[in-house]
Amino acid sequence: MSEYGYIKKNYDALLSEIREYEERYGRSITLVAVTKSGTDEELIALAEAGVTDVGENRPGEVKRRSELLAEHGFTPRFHEIGNLQSNKIKLVIDKVALIHSVGKYELGAQISRQAVKLGITVPVLIEVNSAKEENKGGVAPEDLETLFLKLRELPGISVKGLMTMGPPIDPEELRPYFRLTKELFDRISKQYGFSGDGILSMGMSDSYAVAIEEGSTLIRVGRKLFDKNEGR
Repeated sequence: MSEYGYIKKNYDALLSEIREYEERYGRSITLVAVTKSGTDEELIALAEAGVTDVGENRPGEVKRRSELLAEHGFTPRFHEIGNLQSNKIKLVIDKVALIHSVGKYELGAQISRQAVKLGITVPVLIEVNSAKEENKGGVAPEDLETLFLKLRELPGISVKGLMTMGPPIDPEELRPYFRLTKELFDRISKQYGFSGDGILSMGMSDSYAVAIEEGSTLIRVGRKLFDKNEGR
């Protein structure tokens, strides 16, 4: 095994697990590899393993790391997954396949203005604060429909679906928040429809299994991919 052989081992094992879930539940599940905890060398090893989607919560790193991978012949889709500040929009707006955390109209409006200037359409997810945490971003569940209707009218924005995180608690205890977000997703899908097939982003390294059981179609996993002891 090479110095970074554990990266491919972890990635292949997780991908195999996801395929089993896809067969069990009859839906496609996207894996976004969150790379904040990985070095540049580990990121390259992950690209060599075949990763197709990379998540970054540091806007300044999106450009640098996408260029780094391009230099090595890799062009995965990049996702902006952090709480995006308005003064950082320019760093990512034309470089990412999806912005995950639009929880306020004001942020959506600023993305829209810059997208129109560039003549592009930016795919976004609406962040739902499913547990109504005071220190977390995202729209309250009862205000989701209003925000969705306002965002979908903005030019240069394509609302692809919803995402939620939930509090840092035992994964099983997150189930009610995932279930609520799925119910909201289904309601919006049925009444209005999302752009495309609709994306429901729920679940991270510790909680993706529960999230998938509750309907997630996109999971964001980082630490599990870069753990040298994973699977031992």
